[in-house]
Amino acid sequence: MSAKYGGGALPAPSPAPNSEVARRLEETATLLEQQQASPFRVRAYRNAAAALRTLPVSVASLYRDGGLEELERIPGVGPSIARAIRAVVETGRLPMLERLRGETDPVLLFATLPGVGRGLAERIHHDLGLDTLEELELAAHDGRLAALPGFGSKRVSAIVDAIDLRLARVRGSEPALTFPPSVEELLDVDREYRDAAEIGRLPMIAPRRFNPGRRPWLPVLHTHRGPRHYTALFSNTAQAHRLGRTHDWVVVYSDGGQEEHQATVVTARTGSLAGHRVVRGREPECLDFYQGGLGQRARTQTVGKPATVA
Repeated sequence: MSAKYGGGALPAPSPAPNSEVARRLEETATLLEQQQASPFRVRAYRNAAAALRTLPVSVASLYRDGGLEELERIPGVGPSIARAIRAVVETGRLPMLERLRGETDPVLLFATLPGVGRGLAERIHHDLGLDTLEELELAAHDGRLAALPGFGSKRVSAIVDAIDLRLARVRGSEPALTFPPSVEELLDVDREYRDAAEIGRLPMIAPRRFNPGRRPWLPVLHTHRGPRHYTALFSNTAQAHRLGRTHDWVVVYSDGGQEEHQATVVTARTGSLAGHRVVRGREPECLDFYQGGLGQRARTQTVGKPATVA
């Protein structure tokens, strides 16, 4: 423990939500454990929660004064948990906890961006069919976002800057932790998830959204590839329900420490990729993957055993 946080004269505690942040980290640990995630990740969240409960200074103040780097100086807090703390401090929400509960809502996510209220967030989700910050970032760069009424150049620029910060982009860091996962890896996680869900091997959660009977229907997978931790679930968004794709669209979250990524894998319905599983927004990469030698196994799995299309 550094001298700053252990021993010596310390400033009086600030009225910051340390206990609330700790409570959410503890709930995250409990859900990870129930969903058969890595014991290492479970312990990491529990240890960080315990550290926050005894921390004599405000995590909000630490973040305000020193950013993520300062949060990482707290014992037991690494890059991933530092981002989780930041999310609660900045927005009052913990996206990882929401996804573990099955409560992820793209509209609420987009509404936390500067200059984007509930109305514009609904337009992004429904008119453009976007679910993730990565998809929104791509739409901001390729002109689709600017084409929507209400999104001028200044607002689009502010959204791009906010997404860059929200995704904790660390320029010049280790590529394996800051670059998006390859389509090969994402498709392999998608395959593992759908295969395990089909045979009933995965724990089921009962999402609150679009599930008035609180029926546990949503399988969740926690897995890893090298340094990356993955969580995969069927999409429980309004768009997926409206189009009948709740058992086709798979949302894959990856966390390599320095940065989190999110992708949606779907069954292509038209064009040269029809019938194949593709990472939405990265179709050219998927086409290269399937046309090359790396795609031989995936072609057999996808075409020989079609994914469910509701």
